[in-house]
Formats: sequence, C-alpha cells, structure tokens
Amino acid sequence: MASSADRRPSMAPIALQMVRRGVFTGSIERWLEAERDGLVLWLPVALGCGIAAWFVLPGPHAWTAWLLGSGAVAAAGGAMPGGDRLGRVMLVAGMVSAIGCALIWARAASVAAPVLARAAIVTVTGRVDRVEPLVARALVRVTIATTDGSRLPPRIRVNLAERDVPPDLTRGASVRLLARMMPPPRAAVPGAYDYARVAWMTGIGATGRGFAPVTVVMAGERPGGALRARLARHIQQRLGGARGGVAASLATGDQGAIPEPDAEAMRRSGLAHLLSVSGLHITAVVSATMLIVLRLLALSPTLALALRLPVIAAAGAAAAIGYTMLTGAEVPTVRSCIAALLVLAALVLGREAVTLRLVAAGAFVVLLVWPEALVGASFQLSFAAVTAIVALHEGGRVRGWFQPRDEGVARRTVRGLAALLATGLAVELVLMPIGLFHFHKAGLYGALANIVAIPMTTFVVMPLEALALALDIAGAGAPPWWLCGIALDGVLWIAHAAADAPGAVAALPAMPRAAFGAMMGGALWVLLWRTRLRWAGTVPFLLGAAWALTTPAPDLIVTGDGRHLAVRGSDGTLAVLRERAGDYVRDMLGEGGGVDGDLPAMDDLAGATCNADACRVTVQRAGRNWRVLATRSGYMLDARELNAACARADIVVSERWLPRGCRPTWLKLDRHYLERSGGVSVTFSTGAVRHVADTDGDHPWVHSPTIAPARASRIDRARGEPRWSAVSSARWRRPDQ
Repeated sequence: MASSADRRPSMAPIALQMVRRGVFTGSIERWLEAERDGLVLWLPVALGCGIAAWFVLPGPHAWTAWLLGSGAVAAAGGAMPGGDRLGRVMLVAGMVSAIGCALIWARAASVAAPVLARAAIVTVTGRVDRVEPLVARALVRVTIATTDGSRLPPRIRVNLAERDVPPDLTRGASVRLLARMMPPPRAAVPGAYDYARVAWMTGIGATGRGFAPVTVVMAGERPGGALRARLARHIQQRLGGARGGVAASLATGDQGAIPEPDAEAMRRSGLAHLLSVSGLHITAVVSATMLIVLRLLALSPTLALALRLPVIAAAGAAAAIGYTMLTGAEVPTVRSCIAALLVLAALVLGREAVTLRLVAAGAFVVLLVWPEALVGASFQLSFAAVTAIVALHEGGRVRGWFQPRDEGVARRTVRGLAALLATGLAVELVLMPIGLFHFHKAGLYGALANIVAIPMTTFVVMPLEALALALDIAGAGAPPWWLCGIALDGVLWIAHAAADAPGAVAALPAMPRAAFGAMMGGALWVLLWRTRLRWAGTVPFLLGAAWALTTPAPDLIVTGDGRHLAVRGSDGTLAVLRERAGDYVRDMLGEGGGVDGDLPAMDDLAGATCNADACRVTVQRAGRNWRVLATRSGYMLDARELNAACARADIVVSERWLPRGCRPTWLKLDRHYLERSGGVSVTFSTGAVRHVADTDGDHPWVHSPTIAPARASRIDRARGEPRWSAVSSARWRRPDQ
C-alpha cells in the first residue's frame, strides 16, 4: 500500500493547473477592469448576436439550442464568485443574447400573415394605406389593406402607371382595380436581395402591377392633402429634374423623383446616404433650430442672465420629432431622431453630447423596437459610420491632432481638411465590407467625394432650401431657389465625376456570411475597446477580408425560375442567356458574378452556339471543358433531340420540366430542381454549388401560410378581364403551329 508521501507527486499537475487557471482569469480580470468604462458598449452587440443567430441558424431546433446555450453561459457566469467581473460579463452577455434571439422570434411570429399562393390576375378591393409617387419611373406605388373575404392577403402592394391613377386616389380611400399579383419574391440567386423576408416583416403578402381603370369607391384624404406629398411636389415644381428630386429627398425623404442615372451615380460615388433622411439631416435641422432659438433668446439680456439658454434651446427636440413625422417616420429616420433626442438629453444634463455610449444606447433602443433592422443595410451602414467617427475622435492621439488651437487660418484650414479626410477614410474602411456584402460593389472615391459633398449639402444646400421654402410663403423664394439649384448641380457633378472615374467601383461576388461576420466582429473589437488588446481585432478583420477576396466568382448563375442565367466564358466575360433581359435582371446577375457593367448576350460569347430555342456553350476552366445547355423558349422541342443534347452536356438549365430521358453528366437544373433549390450558382474550378435554399432554413417567410386567389376566369368578366385559361392555352407551341 502506497504511503501518502508516494501520492504527493500526483497532486502537482492539479496544483499547476489551478495556478495557471488563476493566472489566466486574473489577467482577464485586470483587462476587464481597465476596460470597465467600455463594457456597456457591448450590450447592443450581445443583443445583435442573438438577433443575428435567429436569422442565420436554420430553424426552431437551432434557435432553441442558441437560447439554451446563452442561458448556460449566463448560468456559468452567475456561478462564479460575486466579485469577478468576468462572471458578471458572462451573466449579462448570455441573458441579453438570449433576449435578442427570443425577441426577433416573437417579432416574426407577431407579424405573421398569409401570403399569396401563386401568381394570378385578380380584382383588388380595399383601403389605401399608403401612396408613394415614383416620379422618375412614371409609377405610383400603392399599399392596400384588402377587404375581408377577398381571398387575398390582408396587405398588398400594387404599382400603377401615373396615367392610370385618378386624382382622388389618396390615403384612406376605398378602391377597386384589376391587378396581376404574385407572392413576394425570394432571393433570385444566392446572395441577392431577399424581398420575401422584408415583406414578411412589413406584413406585405403580395406585390404586383395594376391595370386601368382604377375605381375610387369612397374618397379618403382630400387630394394633395398630405403635407409631405404637397411639399415634395412644390419643391419639384420650383427646381425640376434631378435637382428637384434631390431637393425633395433632402426635405421629405421621397426619392421617387430622382432619375435612375443620377441615383446610380450617387450610389457609385458613395453619396447615396445624402438621399435618405438620416443622422446628417436630423443633425442639420436640430442644429439650425437650436442656433436660431439661442440667437433670438440672447437678444434679451434679462433672459440671457436669468436662464440657461442652451437648455431652453434643446427644444430643438420638437424640430427633430416634427421632421421625422414629416419624412414618413421610416426606421432610419426614427433611429436618427432617437439619437438626436439622446444628444439633447445629454446637453441638458451637462454631459458630453456625442459619445460611444450614446451610439450604443441608440442602437440598443432601435434593436429592442425593430429587431429585424439589424440585418438591413440601412441599420448597418448608419451605425457603423457613426461608431467609426466617434471612436476615431474619442481616441486620445487623434483628439490631440485635431483639437482646436490658437493658430493661423491656413494651418487651421489644413488641419480641418486633414480631419475630414481621416474621418472619411475611416468611415469608408468600415462601410466597404457592408457595401460589398449587400450590394456586391463599393465606391473607391467615396471619402474624397464626401469631403466636398457633405459640407456643401449641410451648410449650403439645406439652409438655402429652408430659406427658399420660408420665403415662398411671401412669394419671394426665387433667388434662394436659384442658388440652391446651382449648389445641387455641384453635388450631382461631384457624384457623376466620382462615379465615372476609372476604377471608381470595386465589384465582388457574393461573399460567405462567415467572412462578413469575421470582418464586422473584428471592426467592432477595434472600435469599442480602448487598451492595446483592441488591435487583436485586426486579425479576424483581415482574415475575413482575405476570405471574401479569395472566394472565386461563380461561373454559372441561374435564377430561381430558370428563365435567366449568366455564364462566364473562357475569356472571363459574363454573358446572359436572353438578349432582351431587363436592366434589373442584368444588374442582379452582374452583381452576383462580381461584374460592374453591362453584360453581353450569350449569342456573342466565344464558344457558344445559339438558336431561338436553346444555347450551348463550352467553357474551359480548371484544365477541362465544361459544357452548358440552356433552353430559352417555351416552344415544343423534339424529345429525342433534347435527350441527345442533354447527354452531351455537363449542366442543363431550363425553366420547364425536362423529360426523364434528359440526363446530363452532372446537374439538371430544370423547374423540378429549381422549385426546391431556388436560384443556383456554380463554380467550375472548385465544383461548388450554392442554392438559395441553403440559407433559407425554416424561417416563417419560407414556409408561410398561403391564401389562394380566385381564378381570373371567375371574376366579373363584364369588366373585360382576361381568362386565366386563355393566358396559358398556347404556351408551348409556336405561332405557326
């Protein structure tokens, strides 16, 4: 029997582990103590992690596992000694993360509404909830709450041609019209915009195009009665064209009158944020209101000596709220209004106005009210930009570089320009991954364009526009409108110059979500911490960037309906199947393939052979030839010839159901396959195949309850509505057959 002395050596490893564990936890405790003022900044991050997990994970079992895992982290933190900061951090982070996941889960369930089961031509009756003029496209977008028993979703959205809209079609009106409706479309190709998710969260169950005549059964608000609509029309009448559209957007948030070439130039130059009412516009309105109130009150020495005028001037909060309501109270504007109110509250309390804590509080409030906003580009872009700006100027070294000092005008001007440039570069660095992830392209000259465009918009355009509107009351607004038009021409010139410059836009194919998450996690780590350990965040940021940049562009992209595809030829040219494909389809396929510019037709692609019914293209990649066959007509094809052509192809793509005898050597992407998979992208060099369904999971908008519309042949034929059977009777035959 061994003595106790013989057993002592076996206890040494345990003691060593305890010492090491104590050293490790002690280091973490000291680090957290040094960062204690910044720990609260991670509350919205923890809440966002729970929300993001719900969107990324596939279904209820995974969501439940996340809730249990978060609860386990919180329980482990609560079991630690009470004095440990690490335990408290784990407790709070686990609880907040679980709250985020549960919050968005409950939110998605609370907005549940049936979705249209299939495309159909139907009669729509209901009450108008919203009217949005899209002047540049000669359309009016109408949101309608349908009547009970109409066999349509409770809320739908219809586009009408301007010429078909009666003057009394206003909010609150009861209407009746014929429309071709369809379910909200899911992402057409992997990485594309998923409108089905957005529609689910906003309660839209169908979208479509309406036809004349549009009958107003009962009048609503008086025509032109909405202040926002009247103001937008007035501004467009005073300026006209692109200038009027941009000016109306600055005042009301209505971007419908901006011509598409100018809107695209604003996007490519990184100036699109000027068009959506956000923090810049709210800040300008509140600052102007406070300045005017302060100057007026300061005219009275009695008031200036007896009262705290800055506190009274904080009544600019009323201007922020009023401007938010005027512009439609969209989520981005409400976010900015909340941030402005927090700034004013800080001023009243005598605290520093703009801090990272303020940004974190605004983000936390927004996510509690609109948790679905987290995955939208608007939320990510706005909060990332503000966080980058505040974090940069809160840094001790940067603050020392750019703080005001007693120096000459020239040095002060150079210092101010350097501060603007540094701020612009920091913002561009943070926003570029977001732009590439959502839009697959990012402007490279945005920092330089914003240095000029932001001050011009804030200090020239908006004050002139406000002055012109005020003077219009007395009929004397022409001079400031003329000056405002010149300034807006300057902003548009900057946008077009930056957008048309060589190499102005960086295009990238759809990046993996994990790569985007690594970049955003690394950026937050750098921006929110203050000790040297913050720079460890550059590691995941650079790894995510390298992952995104090295992800090969797909060689074949097929939309979910099988009608459209783009294939990359041996020379790298991305070409589309149908020469008459619309601009939207071409842009979507180009973005998915990481190409900026117009896409040629496959008929002109080297190695392609096409006729009216099909195209066959051979692509050399990874040391071998890949043969792709695609049908592009709905006419009847000889089955034996089709089967023989399939046997000679590696991939066959068709919008129709192909016969069983059609057996390509690899993939058969026909309607049967695409109905289950959604859009598909294929990379020949790696053999990777991505499906839209891979990221859909069991989210409610994927398996939503449906409502079947009435067939058109059963609806009031006295109005001349087309029969559904007649629409499809000759679908598969040539006109001469």
